[in-house]
Amino acid sequence: MKEMFKIKGTYAYVIALFLNAFTDLGHKIIIQNTVFKMYDSQMQIVLTAIVNALILLPFIMVFTPAGFLADKFPKNKVMTYSAVLAVILTLCITLSYYMGWFEVAFGLTFLLATQSAIYSPAKYGYIKELVGNKYISAGNAAVQATTMVAIMAGMGIFSFLFEWQLTEYQSADDILREIAPLGWLLVLNSLGELYLISTLPNKQRVPSERKFNFKKYLSGYYLRKNMKTITRKRPILISIFALSIYWGVSQVAIAVFPEYAKSVLQISNTVYVNGVLGLTILGIIVGSILAARFSKYYINMGLVPTSAFGMALSLLFIPVFDHIEEIAVLFFTFGLFSGMFIVPLNAFIQKHAPGVHLGTILAGNNFIQNIFMVVLLGFTTYLAYFEGLNASTLFYAIAALTTAMAFYLTRRYQLMLAWFIGEFILSFRYNFEYQGVENVPHDGALLLTPNHVSWIDWIIVPFAIERRTTFMMERSIYNWPIAHSFFKWGGAIPVSAKAAKDAFRQVKERVDKHQMVTLFPEGGINRGLELQKFQRGYELATKDSDGLIVPVYIGGMEGSIFSRTPRCKLPKGSFLRRKVTIIFGEPLPMHTPASELQKAVQKLKDKYNAQQA
Repeated sequence: MKEMFKIKGTYAYVIALFLNAFTDLGHKIIIQNTVFKMYDSQMQIVLTAIVNALILLPFIMVFTPAGFLADKFPKNKVMTYSAVLAVILTLCITLSYYMGWFEVAFGLTFLLATQSAIYSPAKYGYIKELVGNKYISAGNAAVQATTMVAIMAGMGIFSFLFEWQLTEYQSADDILREIAPLGWLLVLNSLGELYLISTLPNKQRVPSERKFNFKKYLSGYYLRKNMKTITRKRPILISIFALSIYWGVSQVAIAVFPEYAKSVLQISNTVYVNGVLGLTILGIIVGSILAARFSKYYINMGLVPTSAFGMALSLLFIPVFDHIEEIAVLFFTFGLFSGMFIVPLNAFIQKHAPGVHLGTILAGNNFIQNIFMVVLLGFTTYLAYFEGLNASTLFYAIAALTTAMAFYLTRRYQLMLAWFIGEFILSFRYNFEYQGVENVPHDGALLLTPNHVSWIDWIIVPFAIERRTTFMMERSIYNWPIAHSFFKWGGAIPVSAKAAKDAFRQVKERVDKHQMVTLFPEGGINRGLELQKFQRGYELATKDSDGLIVPVYIGGMEGSIFSRTPRCKLPKGSFLRRKVTIIFGEPLPMHTPASELQKAVQKLKDKYNAQQA
């Protein structure tokens, strides 16, 4: 992530996003706290839900024009003009505070959200333009963490200043007049954002020739066309729906918790209420950093189902407790898993969306997410006002919805989930470093040929590779009673001295289908420190096949509990984690003989030894 911030404009962009989120959240907190002070029970849930709906509806209404603007014009220019509009709106909001116009301030929430809806596709689309695919996960993590810091800071600062300014009041209008000076903080933030956005470089390489037809917009033609663009790629659509359910659930939790705090926890101070919600934001920040950590080499979609289950459990236990301390921990945990959920899904959408339609797809992402949020908030309003359901029951309901989503995502990403669990468990014992990952092609027939040092080599080699691989493995291990189903599900190829030809025939079939296969040319786990002679069996699979071989060297597993070499102590200062280095060499032709392949792996070993000297 440090390398990413060396890119010109990154700091200005991130700070501008902080100010943008801080301003939007500040006005929302003032309105929401006013509602909290003046209303109770179901009416409080209803009005809080309406405030949130006013923020969400513009993302639905301006879906088409927001996507058009982000694709038609340079994204930095779209953000600049949106920032100008934010300055004007915050001045109007400040005036409404001083005049004590609660209804006007309430309505201006809608206009401020409209500005954000136009701003959003350009803001998120600019990540890919600014940092590229190489840092797209880190870029999303930085944006998510920065936004969450801004929200947390806004909740804390504006809640504190709100309570500090407030003395005597009889109505909502009185409250606004009391806290009116806070409006100037909103204006100041908007001006700072405008200045920073205006310094960002233009990253649009080719001017767009698109034109906007207002008649087609009114007739719904653009909406139908844009929805087809979004639904064209099923993986992107699934990611959008997963994010939509998450944001819908989050909005319900935010709308319900203040009433739960007031009726169950007997808390009436908005600082405490928003402080607990602020811990959710802190959790998202930590979760975003962890997501970037586990997506160092590629977007790790195994995080998605894991995080969904974590969020479901957190929501399930919130109504079980009636002490603020336990609930604060659960909200932090919910936020932690939220960050690990949001970052990979957003990065996946941005990476796989065609550049020419990126703005439209991101606007469509907002469109669908906000429909979900508005529907769930509307349903929450109905259940609370007409059916009289309390906050605890509503928490159980959204926990059930999140659990259902988690089971679906587990089926969708089960292979990635299995690799993530393996990586997570082993990371407690090993510190893996991967070099030369760029030498592994993203497609085409490919053999990975590492040296064989330990029982877990087949697990650790592909942690840094987005492509999934199958393995050749000893048949006696393949037939282990408990593990057999797992190895079969993973597509492993069993090999033994009696059935070697059949195994290599399976390798050839997969190579001919342009798949990636990992095999160990040494033929077995090495008991010494020098490379064993590479066997020629793999040459049967590569004969008359097109593709590449990538030599791999695993260094640092010697002496571990999983190796057959003599045990050795960990280096001083290792903190019980063994450093393991996996080096991917430059690709070789598929017909490379075993002797030449061994020389290539030996060169990687020499490189590793030189690094350790």
